[in-house]
Amino acid sequence: MITTTAEAGSCPQCGTATVSVREAMPWCADCEWNLDGYDRARQAPEFGWSWVDRRTHRLAARLTQQQYAALVERPLAATGLGVAGTVTVVASLLLVAAVLAMAVLGVWLMFAYPFPSLAVVVGLALVGLAVALRPRFGRVDPELEVLSREQAPGLHALVEEVAAAIGAPVPHVVGVDGSINAYATSVGLRRRRVLCLGLPLWGSLDGQARVALLGHELGHFVNGDVRRLLVTDPALTMLGSAADLFRPAQASQGGGLLEMIGEAIGRMLSWLLSRLLFAGHLLLVVTALRDSQRAEYLADEMSARAAGTAGATRLLDVLLSGESVALVVRQGSRGGHGPATWRAGVARSLAGAAERLPLLRQLSVREQVSLFASHPPAGLRHRMLTARAWQDPAVVLTETRAEEIDAELDRHYRRVSRAVAWSG
Repeated sequence: MITTTAEAGSCPQCGTATVSVREAMPWCADCEWNLDGYDRARQAPEFGWSWVDRRTHRLAARLTQQQYAALVERPLAATGLGVAGTVTVVASLLLVAAVLAMAVLGVWLMFAYPFPSLAVVVGLALVGLAVALRPRFGRVDPELEVLSREQAPGLHALVEEVAAAIGAPVPHVVGVDGSINAYATSVGLRRRRVLCLGLPLWGSLDGQARVALLGHELGHFVNGDVRRLLVTDPALTMLGSAADLFRPAQASQGGGLLEMIGEAIGRMLSWLLSRLLFAGHLLLVVTALRDSQRAEYLADEMSARAAGTAGATRLLDVLLSGESVALVVRQGSRGGHGPATWRAGVARSLAGAAERLPLLRQLSVREQVSLFASHPPAGLRHRMLTARAWQDPAVVLTETRAEEIDAELDRHYRRVSRAVAWSG
């Protein structure tokens, strides 16, 4: 249960009584004093040392607020690669060049010296390492239930209508799964566009929130998100793969003293190399995610363009209430009810939380901030949309049309309902 209480203390900056939601560390709702504070009791550790987590949290909060302030006063547009994107691209190109050089050197060593030779062994090792570290460009998730146009003509038509409204290309693959989520990505060397709609989320949204969800996800195909570019993929994956590759294996049992000493030295060097590679991976990911958060704001702008500001902000409030959505869907599924019941339950939940939602949005500014967050806090995303010019919907999804789309997905809804009903 969510409770809101005025704390005994007052804000040291403006004198207003501080507030707390969900037993969180108090803050001032007026001037937002202490909203950037690290609440150890409620925030999951990232590095495992509280003094490090506290400092990285404050750094992430400062960077997130600076980015919001820089974007809120200017038009949101895909302006190409920024500094973070450029760094990621350069790192990708250098990593690919290094792997290619490793493979070429390995092949040369294999054929430049007669067999048997130590050089041949080294060459084989280099070629094997290059193959293990090669760039991987993803593939369609095998858990995705792909929907053809014949299976879901209404859904495909809606996707195409929203894509046209925001100037985005139509995805090559449209599918559903059982998550309270949705995503758009590009896979393979040809960068095939994939749209996935989590049915518990999709079925819980009203018409305009569904349009907003499509507008946001399809917006990722044109918003310059650095995570979805072919040229940046190596920087986000290769060093992490290398760190896993060099992670020390389990120590063997038995052996002589010299063998034990040699193995200990090898494990120590392997651990050090793995940690260095992982540190480089984290640095590149953190750099790329700064640009990724900018792209999320632009995707929200496209969401509002398609569904209207009201629909886009309502979607953000539903996403902010993920636990309530999960509870509504689980209870409805156990009672044998489908998406119509889910939508009604989520609508009641949002109506009941209407007075608390402003505080929950503020709390998200503290609890959803991280150096490793791909999205800005939901509260800042909501604030960004309401600070801009109000937009009317370009696409309207009527209740009748929404029910027709749900009828197309009935078999998939029933499968997901069975799985959700027996979950946690």
